[in-house]
Formats: sequence, C-alpha cells, structure tokens
Amino acid sequence: MISIEKITFACNSPDRLATFWERALERDRVPLPAEPPDETDDPDHVLLAAPDDRSPPLLFKRLPKGSTEDIPIHLDLATEDRAATVKRLEELGASAVETKRERFTDRTEEWTVMEDPEGNGFCVCDRAPR
Repeated sequence: MISIEKITFACNSPDRLATFWERALERDRVPLPAEPPDETDDPDHVLLAAPDDRSPPLLFKRLPKGSTEDIPIHLDLATEDRAATVKRLEELGASAVETKRERFTDRTEEWTVMEDPEGNGFCVCDRAPR
C-alpha cells in the first residue's frame, strides 16, 4: 500500500504561507530541527501537523516555484458552507478566482477556485453527502 507522506509547497516565504494554511485549516506547527536563520529571520521549512491519522502533514519549503499556468496538483477543500469558507479564506489573504459548476446525471457540483497568498491554486467545494 502506498500512502502520502506529506504535501510540499514550493514557496518564497514558508513562514508567511504556512501561517495562511495554519489558520485556514486550523492546524498546528510541528517543530523542525533548528537551522540557521537567514537575513529575514524567515525559516526555510515550516511543517504543519496532520489533524488525524488519515491526513498528511503540510511542508512549506523555500524553493523556486514551477509554472503557474499548469498546476497538476492542488488541494480540494470540502466544507459544509462554501460561501462562508471562501469569505473566511479571503479574510486570511486568499483570492477567489472563479466559481465553477458542472452537471452530472444525478447532481450538480459547484466549487470555487482560489489562490493562496503566493498564487498556489486550490478549490473549495461543498462536502459530498455521505
């Protein structure tokens, strides 16, 4: 069986971006081994703990970013109240790009495409009924 060890974000400011996701997902930071601070006192790596055994931790690492035109992997966030969640994430620094709707045979799905403070794409969708 293969499992996801962690999800890594390449970013310019790991501390700033981790702060957004820490608040957005209500996760806690996990201490990493000490590393020498740089001139900005912004760590090169920040790790956010998984809230449970089913979710992977998130690692924010100072790295050059790939193309913003084609984002092959992004986060899909499920919520009970998409509009309220989008508003809350915008207040934390995210931007709503567009809301999309797709019709399937027995249902219609709607989601909002967003970008975090560094322009990484993610979607907020309504939680599917179980």
